[in-house]
Amino acid sequence: MTFPSLIRGGLTRRRFVTGLGAGGLLATLPHTSQASSAKASSGLIPPMPSDRWDLTIGHTRISLDGKTMHAPTAGGTVPGPILRWKQGDTVSINVTNTLDEPTSIHWHGIRTPSNMDGVPGLSFGGIAPGETFTYRFRLHQSGTYWYHSHSGMQEATGLYGALVIDPRRPDPNACDRDYVIFLGEWTDVMPDDIVSNLKMQDDYYVFRQRTAASFPKEAREAGSAGAALADRLAWSRMRIAATDIADVSGAIYTYTLNGHAPDMNWSGLFQPGEKVRLRFINGSTMTFFDIRIPGLEMLVVQADGNDIEPVPVDEFRIGVAETYDVIVQPKDERAYAIFAQSEDRTGYARGTLAPREGMIAPLPPMDPRPVRTMVDMGMGNMKPGESMKDMDMSGHMAGMDMHGMDMSHMAMPKMEVDDPGPPPINVENQMRAMMPIDRTSSPGDGLENNGRRVLNYRQLRATRPGADLRPPTREIILHLTGNMERYIWGFNGRKFSESGPIRLKLGERVRFTLINDTMMEHPIHLHGLWSELENGQGDYHPYKHTIISQPGSKLSYLVTADTPGMWAYHCHLMYHMDLGMFRTVIVA
Repeated sequence: MTFPSLIRGGLTRRRFVTGLGAGGLLATLPHTSQASSAKASSGLIPPMPSDRWDLTIGHTRISLDGKTMHAPTAGGTVPGPILRWKQGDTVSINVTNTLDEPTSIHWHGIRTPSNMDGVPGLSFGGIAPGETFTYRFRLHQSGTYWYHSHSGMQEATGLYGALVIDPRRPDPNACDRDYVIFLGEWTDVMPDDIVSNLKMQDDYYVFRQRTAASFPKEAREAGSAGAALADRLAWSRMRIAATDIADVSGAIYTYTLNGHAPDMNWSGLFQPGEKVRLRFINGSTMTFFDIRIPGLEMLVVQADGNDIEPVPVDEFRIGVAETYDVIVQPKDERAYAIFAQSEDRTGYARGTLAPREGMIAPLPPMDPRPVRTMVDMGMGNMKPGESMKDMDMSGHMAGMDMHGMDMSHMAMPKMEVDDPGPPPINVENQMRAMMPIDRTSSPGDGLENNGRRVLNYRQLRATRPGADLRPPTREIILHLTGNMERYIWGFNGRKFSESGPIRLKLGERVRFTLINDTMMEHPIHLHGLWSELENGQGDYHPYKHTIISQPGSKLSYLVTADTPGMWAYHCHLMYHMDLGMFRTVIVA
């Protein structure tokens, strides 16, 4: 059986069409909700949920930070209107396409039938120019989610928005005020040009390299000039830059918060003593953000739409496509900065929480730029200059750091394992993690030991046991692979066009294990099914729709194949997905 290419050209050829036009919201059906353009940029959630919506997709001239584009939009704004639904309702969304190319809407993290998931070439044929498609499905969940196009590069150029689903029962985390905080990027560089530049030179947008001037500081941190030099030589031999944190940087990106550039200073209001819920959504194309509100403790109460036991933090990292809900309670009558710096520290998005309009909060200084280490190379805790035979293997088994790991699955009898073995080092795979470790207790590169309480995956604990407590009957091992020099990405050393589908039996329980052989974080998104992260919380594993695989790491999650159909499975860094890190999962 063959499958249409979703990666290059038709769905095979990713391109941006610069036709003119304007998007708008229709209101022709009775009881169809009126979502104003202002609410998307204000972060204000519609006052009441609605089960009927009309969205028009069209081109809109958007200018931000001196960068202008005729962007594909939902409702004429970037981001598009905030949609508010209610758990248990059956919603109908009529999407009308006024573009001169096909479009689609994928409801990210929403459990739908496969033909409502919105991936052209897999679950439906897309929405042709001039046509209207009605999405209709029942809501089995509540929480914070988002929607975006799954056609071409429309998502990368502005076609996305927020979803808020009210719980059926009273919300245990009810607050006085409630805002969506939608993080993104804006650029007037066309997506095909970005891809072309990255294929020509993988660090095209990385200007903050290590230099002679930075060597003394590295020597102090490494303990000696010799150790620092050995570290540089190791990276040089691999032809990989330790400073290559993000493929695309603030060199061309303006980082946005609810469609506001940093100098526009989005504002949300509060009265001292009120509880304020902030629903963070990372709708960016390629950027991880590190979030803090200096002077305010954040109580993390939800991850990817699912309630978790509250975790008090000062900071958290949000990967592309993830969502986190936090509650803050300002007690002083002053302004507080919402500060979201990019992982590579080349820029930031910002906003303000204030008791009155017009107040501006001071911004904290940017943190130091992270530098990749031997851990990111998949060398465990090896130090520069050590060889594999010198490595102390105590505390490791098969390259896994056993400290604090969830070992409940280790005694499982006769589990079928689908393991292709380590992928070869070839034109599509530049390196291999020889000693991948469990990094769920790490907040991520650049956040370790920074003097703040930073969220990590090990802290995520569901508020109730999972719905399916059966052990898995088989394990699917997937290596995340890539060649930065050629800018090719894939699973198990193969890009999408060379890979067959992953087949699951309807109703079976499966463990997915990810081994990250690359030097980058990858947000892995499985459509249509929940991913239950194995993070040491036993029956209280957190349910997620997007899981961040850190460089040089090994992690696992459980999946119950409870919904039949063809589902997309991919890295949510769009240019990684576009260049091959995509598979099809078939449940039958």
